[in-house]
Amino acid sequence: MEFRHLRYFVVLAEELHFGRAAKRLAISQPPLSLNIQQLEASVGARLLDRDSRSVQLTPAGHAFLVKAKDLLAQAEQAARGARDVAQGLAGSLRVGFVGSMLQMGLPQRLHTFQASYAQLSVSLVEASSAEQLEALRQDRIDVGFVHTTLVPTGLESRLVASQPFVLCLSSSHALVNRLRSAKRDATVALCDVGPAALVSVARAVSPDYFDAITQTCAQAGWEPVARHELRHWLSVVSLVAQGQGVAIVPKALERAGVPGVVFAPIDDALPVNQTYCVWRSHRAHEALNAFLQTWPPV
Repeated sequence: MEFRHLRYFVVLAEELHFGRAAKRLAISQPPLSLNIQQLEASVGARLLDRDSRSVQLTPAGHAFLVKAKDLLAQAEQAARGARDVAQGLAGSLRVGFVGSMLQMGLPQRLHTFQASYAQLSVSLVEASSAEQLEALRQDRIDVGFVHTTLVPTGLESRLVASQPFVLCLSSSHALVNRLRSAKRDATVALCDVGPAALVSVARAVSPDYFDAITQTCAQAGWEPVARHELRHWLSVVSLVAQGQGVAIVPKALERAGVPGVVFAPIDDALPVNQTYCVWRSHRAHEALNAFLQTWPPV
């Protein structure tokens, strides 16, 4: 029995017609018929009932079809795995990311990538931008997704996402009723927020945006009554939902599904939230190159 026999049988079982099966296989009907006869002789059972007008699977044929498909799939997986090893597409890939990437398509793209490179083990590490840059320097991750524009020497970077910041309010905040009664694209000026604490990521986590948000609040003439500094953007939104202040967050957080919050565009000028993919210069391997192809520059 050869894999050719299995492949021919599966196609014929799907078509139930020698002419159509032969056309799919790009062969003539006599060789197809001969291969099926050889397969049945090897198996020791009749797999097909055929006459001049129809082809039907026998009970033995139905049982054999399931196993034949499994064997062909395993053979293809083995061949793909061997090719991946030969091309450097096996082994491991360590991916660092800031938490907001979970709302920016990282899980979906990873799923697609891993389906194409089954021999490659991908491990995820959530960390701040600063922590990822240090992890890259120490060769603890292969690639990272960060929010800083200050990429150290020895690293390459690619802008992969750009989005505005928005105001995040508790659904019980006084401004929410005004927003709901206004037109859909209504904006909010920071000076209208009123007395409230500002919830943000800590400066150690994201110094660029911590400073930008602080400066924007000062320029708008709004002084928060307190400041709560957290490690993750999602924690920021969750604390706002509990009525512990307001926040200025990347727009992607609107898709996080946290109940009890309302988002609104901001009148005041703010830098856009930019996400960079970073990796070590001159250290890219085939697995990393394949991964980078899933994140084209914007």
